[in-house]
Amino acid sequence: MSTNNKQDQTRSPVRKILDMFGIIILLTVLGYYGNRTVQSYLGQQAIDETGLEILSLKQALEVAKSSNKLVLADMSAIWCPSCRKLDKQVFSDEQVKTQLYQDFVYARIEYDSPQGESFMQNYQVSGFPTLLILNAKGEKLVQLPISYEPHPFLTTLQKVVEASR
Repeated sequence: MSTNNKQDQTRSPVRKILDMFGIIILLTVLGYYGNRTVQSYLGQQAIDETGLEILSLKQALEVAKSSNKLVLADMSAIWCPSCRKLDKQVFSDEQVKTQLYQDFVYARIEYDSPQGESFMQNYQVSGFPTLLILNAKGEKLVQLPISYEPHPFLTTLQKVVEASR
């Protein structure tokens, strides 16, 4: 046997392990980004289905000043299943939307954005979904409990409105 053949045979098991390791890493990365892409797609569909006008926090504060309304700031991540559940089950409810349009200006702050980082720092938010009620100056009045049922959520909104009058 030549020296090259011996080296090929010794490298072969090592090479096989490295190849397998590379395949595992590749599949893991593809799985992660594939899942995130699917979750983001589903999240965007849920947002679209709410029918809510999506404003940035800055835009919402401007509208709140001119309309004498409170801001409902929704800190969410488009790929987050819990955020999607909130959109589908609560923000898509007609009674909730009516209450929102009547007394609030809705702002959605995306976690994976510069605005998201700033929002988390300014309001000491550590997770999502997080729902804050702000006055027109951007001051935090209350953090809403997360409810995936429209009627308890609606009751909470009504209590916030009554307390702010």
